[in-house]
Amino acid sequence: MNIQGRPAPRLEPIDSPTPTTELHSSSDDRLAATYEHVGAGIVEIDRNGRMLRVNQQLCRLTGYTSSELLGRTIFDETFPEDLAEDRDLFRQQLAGAFEHYNIEKRIYRKGGGHFWASVTSSSVRDAQGRFLYAVRVQHDITDRKRAEQALAHRMQEQAALFAFSERLQHCSSDQQIHAAALDAITRALACDRASILQLDQAGVMRFVAWRGLSDDYRKSVEGHSPWAPDEADPRPVCVEDVRAADLSDELKRTVLGEGIQATAFIPIVQDGRLAGKFMAYYCAVHAFDEAEIEVALTLARLLGFSLARLSGEDARKAAERGAQQLAAIVESSDDAIVSKDLDGVIQTWNGGAERLFGYSREEAVGQPITMLIPADRQDEEPHILARIKAGERIHHYETIRQRKDGTTFDISLTISPIRDRWGRIIGASKIARDITTRKQAEARLRESERRLQELLAAIPAAIYTTDAQGKITYFNQTAVEFAGRTPLLGSDEWCVTWKLFYPDGTPLPHHQCPMAVALREGRAVRGVEAVAERPDGTRVPFIPFPTPLRDAFGNITGAINMLVDLSERKQAETQQRLLLNELNHRTKNNMQMLQALLLGAARSARSEEARRVLEEASGRIAAMAAAQRVLYGTPDASQFSADQFLGAVVETIQQTLPPGIRIASAPATGVLSNDSAMPLALIANELLTNAAKHGVDASGRGTIRVRLTEQDGAFELSVEDEGPGFDLEAVRHNSSGLRLVLGLARQLQGRFEVTRNPSCARLHFAPGRGA
Repeated sequence: MNIQGRPAPRLEPIDSPTPTTELHSSSDDRLAATYEHVGAGIVEIDRNGRMLRVNQQLCRLTGYTSSELLGRTIFDETFPEDLAEDRDLFRQQLAGAFEHYNIEKRIYRKGGGHFWASVTSSSVRDAQGRFLYAVRVQHDITDRKRAEQALAHRMQEQAALFAFSERLQHCSSDQQIHAAALDAITRALACDRASILQLDQAGVMRFVAWRGLSDDYRKSVEGHSPWAPDEADPRPVCVEDVRAADLSDELKRTVLGEGIQATAFIPIVQDGRLAGKFMAYYCAVHAFDEAEIEVALTLARLLGFSLARLSGEDARKAAERGAQQLAAIVESSDDAIVSKDLDGVIQTWNGGAERLFGYSREEAVGQPITMLIPADRQDEEPHILARIKAGERIHHYETIRQRKDGTTFDISLTISPIRDRWGRIIGASKIARDITTRKQAEARLRESERRLQELLAAIPAAIYTTDAQGKITYFNQTAVEFAGRTPLLGSDEWCVTWKLFYPDGTPLPHHQCPMAVALREGRAVRGVEAVAERPDGTRVPFIPFPTPLRDAFGNITGAINMLVDLSERKQAETQQRLLLNELNHRTKNNMQMLQALLLGAARSARSEEARRVLEEASGRIAAMAAAQRVLYGTPDASQFSADQFLGAVVETIQQTLPPGIRIASAPATGVLSNDSAMPLALIANELLTNAAKHGVDASGRGTIRVRLTEQDGAFELSVEDEGPGFDLEAVRHNSSGLRLVLGLARQLQGRFEVTRNPSCARLHFAPGRGA
């Protein structure tokens, strides 16, 4: 803010027209045109801050029309954080403390967002010094503010690095290093929270230091790592938006539940091996740029070196090596940075260049840059200089250069023109990076891919890969035999087979096949079956296992699929079904015979108690028989449909009830494991028959409502009647049927409860629990 005093401008009275009126009118027109088209926003305001007149530039800056602005106050669109200062200065200006002041503030735009403005507010007073209005001139300084913020951020990063390196020199324990690192991470990366994890002896990532993380969160995610413990060159993994990340639903819920919207995994390397990682957490979506990642890696190197300094048998040597490495990192960049003039003569030469090329600064400066170029590549330099003179910037130009000892190596060059104050190109700056290691890694990767293809070719299962668009890029011989044809690389899409069908014989379009779904939705597809038809007409049932492939940044680069032939399994299932049908038939006959014997015994029993017990036993046998029919009627050998089960049990029990009692069942959801069928059938029988006895009116008529629902992996069986209900504790020891229910509930590891208003019995249990 700048405040200056000056004499108030005086308004001269306007006399009668003179011969120069026309000249004044022309001058006023030019002044008005200048007012409208000047490159600054101008507004005239009264003592209340209401806008009296605005020019076109102010309308362009704010997005409002002049009619929308007039009558509003200058404070309406001011950022809340900047409002108080501007109001206070304007009040002082009105009071005559000063005639004008400068302030930088943020102003909202009509369409959303805001811009930074440098505002000069000047008073206009009459001949008696009374305030008439104020003229405010506003310049858009948004770009300058952004540049200042970016510069401040870079300075903050550098300050954090220097402070971190300074503190590390005085650390004598892991705890001190961790504390210094957490301070540096949160300061340099401007993150909300941070943590440090290290690999234990079992190769599991364990938290060793953290800021702002709950115990539950740490317990949930401890052990997670995006790298294998023996990974040779772990790279940072940045998750800019957790909601959109390719994470499991459970992990995503855990992270979001902690209030984390973005995070970065930064590897910590000691002596060339992965030793741990540090995490930076953000409470909002965050875009990571290369400079930020480089700072994070520098922090990780500093942290890794410091930890290495304190560990190992050779603590003294490790400490000395770490100190030297720390000093080298802080002192200069690893990249060679060189400048040259337009004749190709070296002008500057940094320490990175000395290390990379072997020449000292004294040996290199003043020499032609061609001394670094092998003889067979001397023609590159004229082309580079020509492009630089044309103002072109050369990015990541990969070539070969020569060291002082004559050895050559792979290098990546980024070359930019150097301009003088008038914008004329006077030379070029060159950043050189040794990419020998990367080239060797690429060669190893190609060799690894070759070995992988040989391995895939040897696997006795149909395997093929596609690119991100679904074009076939590889297939093994087993895939040819499976499909009955040779796929066309780069042409066939999604699948190697001729035609596809659903298991029921309905045609399955290739673009809807599991492989297409995996690529389109970015997820592995499991648990589906399909049928492939070969060109000769034979059909093969199979299970696909399509899985997307991703690069280091999480982008899908293709997919791999394995097709498992189910022909032999289908034949085995057919035989198994025949055996199960026979077993079901015999079991059903035995149950029917047992039920008939019990009913006969009940009819001939002389004791009412004996008759009641035999009838209850017959009902239980009937319920078990209903469950048995469902078990043997489902194609799955391990689970059954809850809806089919409930329907069969209700239908069976309904047949044993008087005509005036009706059981109303709602559609059930989910599937249950086979081991829960019999206990659940007996519980349903006891609850429904008990409701039929005690939950109807005096006329013997009523409706019993039963539901079997699944939610979040848990089930609830409820039976509700129109009776008065009962107290569970009061009858717990007096009712044999209730004792049976409670015992079966324990077998299911469930929880049984009753309520009286309404009269309802409920059983909560998990789908896979049981004897």
